[in-house]
Amino acid sequence: MENTINNVPLSWRHIKIVAIASLGQLIGTGLATLVSVIIPLYQLTAHPELSSGMQGLVGAMNLLGIVVGSVVIGKLSDQYGYLLFFRLCPILVCAASFVALFFPSISVLIVCLFIMGVGIGGEYSLDSDYISSLMPDKWKSVMVGVAKAASALGNIGVAGACFLIVSHWTNPDLWPRLLWIIIAISGLMIVLRIRFWESPKWLASHGRNKQAAMAVEKFLGDEVGLSSEGKSADTPKAVRESWGTFIGHNWKKVIFTGVPWACEGLGVYGIGVFLPILVMALGIEHVASEGATISHVANSVEITLWISCIILPGFVLGLLLLNKVDGVRMQILGFIMSALCLSLLLASYYLHWDKWISIGAFMGFELFLNMGPHLMTYILPSKVYPEQIRGQGSGMAASIGKVGAVLGVFFIPILLKSGGTDSVLIVSIIVMLVGGLVTWIFKSRRQVGQ
Repeated sequence: MENTINNVPLSWRHIKIVAIASLGQLIGTGLATLVSVIIPLYQLTAHPELSSGMQGLVGAMNLLGIVVGSVVIGKLSDQYGYLLFFRLCPILVCAASFVALFFPSISVLIVCLFIMGVGIGGEYSLDSDYISSLMPDKWKSVMVGVAKAASALGNIGVAGACFLIVSHWTNPDLWPRLLWIIIAISGLMIVLRIRFWESPKWLASHGRNKQAAMAVEKFLGDEVGLSSEGKSADTPKAVRESWGTFIGHNWKKVIFTGVPWACEGLGVYGIGVFLPILVMALGIEHVASEGATISHVANSVEITLWISCIILPGFVLGLLLLNKVDGVRMQILGFIMSALCLSLLLASYYLHWDKWISIGAFMGFELFLNMGPHLMTYILPSKVYPEQIRGQGSGMAASIGKVGAVLGVFFIPILLKSGGTDSVLIVSIIVMLVGGLVTWIFKSRRQVGQ
């Protein structure tokens, strides 16, 4: 039997493709973690300090960019190909990081975070498309999940780097230097994508079968051929629909893939961006009250690092269960368990339990959030949408997801100031339960439809 994209055994070439594509996930969560450190550092240098609304704006700007980038670049990639935008996205992130580094003001930072977000939003719609179109059928979902798991390395790596750097600082004015971390990651992405090629299945879906076969050879070797459906003369071309028409034709898929992603986005970004601030607000840092203010920031970042370290095991557990347990059930269970862990954290805060119970509750929240919703909301669009509209569908889902993240990031500091830490936790619990409920309502194949 001829080896094709669909049935070829997994090889080092597939691993290389996944590794390069996964860097978009890594830099996305890495930037969110970096912003979570920059906000309290900038607070120490601002005169007067940032208002809660301005904190929310700074935290939300890269997410607003992701909303725009995932929708616009997702649709454009369906029309003009994946490769152009796959290379352009890290260039946008790198260039904006340099500008924010050399012109360190809050207004410049806000604009640059938006531009970085546009690039990352494009990554979110492209990396899963590349991986799902090049992996053998047996490994497709797992490898898309592995790419998403790379986001944990962004959390852990950037939190660790920030802790090592900030713990040696006495001057918070040095915060722009943290942007070198993002410059290094985006620079690596640019270099690795110089020798990359157009998606074979995208070429085939546009009737360019000869070029598609050449791309398969470059990606996977000359012993692998294009799948039989890719060679078909009547392969449908990408459907160029307006967003209104697209939603009208696919509204069940849009809700099923988008709304739970939005609920998960509050947990990943809303809580994630303000995790060091929430750690301080909950009183679970381990610095004496009379310690230097920057020491409080450094130690809250250290606890953030501990909590972030559980994200990767969460993804690993999800990946191990992916082919054994229905993914939609994993998503529902993950939402429910995340809500229960936040409820434990709320009880610990009210009853003044030991700080390690609060840290453990935070870790449990991250474990179940990443095992279920964070993993599955990324995988589902590539399974639900057909090839010819996959970029637009994935972009739509990512965009809706980031709308939830934007709302969470913007309103959490306002809630924290007006209603206190308990109001943040209560709202987060409700959002987790809504995500599980929507997933359950739209869970059947009949309801999602094709």
